[in-house]
Amino acid sequence: MNLPYLYTAFVMGQSPMELFVHGGWIMWPLLAVSFVAVTAVVERSIFLITENARRQPLVVEQMLEKVEAGDVSGAVATGEKSKDYVARVLVYALTHKDHSLTNAFTRAANQELNRFQRGIAVLDTCITIAPLLGLLGTVLGMMNTFGALGDGDIAANAGKITGGVGEALIATAAGLLIAIVGLLPYNILNTRVEEARHNITDAANALELTIKKEAAGRA
Repeated sequence: MNLPYLYTAFVMGQSPMELFVHGGWIMWPLLAVSFVAVTAVVERSIFLITENARRQPLVVEQMLEKVEAGDVSGAVATGEKSKDYVARVLVYALTHKDHSLTNAFTRAANQELNRFQRGIAVLDTCITIAPLLGLLGTVLGMMNTFGALGDGDIAANAGKITGGVGEALIATAAGLLIAIVGLLPYNILNTRVEEARHNITDAANALELTIKKEAAGRA
């Protein structure tokens, strides 16, 4: 069982398996949603760790220095040796600068940012759908409760009544906890995307200024 179910089980004084069984069939889709969310977070975390390890700000600086010196081919050759995503954007922009530097940079930047944004939509969907599934479980649990009340013999149906209420509470708690637990990594991932966007934009501005300085120096 994952963290939301363990926490809910602790609060309600039941084992995770008992909690899962008492939550009704809606717990199966909730469990699937939680696993998808965990998978998305793990995959994105590995991606970000890998990209951070590949960052080479010095290579980017060297590329800009070569551009300022008028050695565009040298800057491209330097960037092609690096796995830094900013260096890749600069290489693509410099390679196509004779046609349109702005368009080339925009295309390369969008390709890199799309890599950073993959999986975030999946996590966002999990955060959104988990409380809704919990609400559906609440409705189903209360329907079972009212169905038991409608039988007339409340004492004989006490187990069904409490079971329906328990099912409603467990489903609601599980759905909310999945959304709450998933919200923190979701915000962190979005922050990292914005950080990548800032790095790329900063490199774009630096490249544009460097090219203008080089052109002014030649003039």
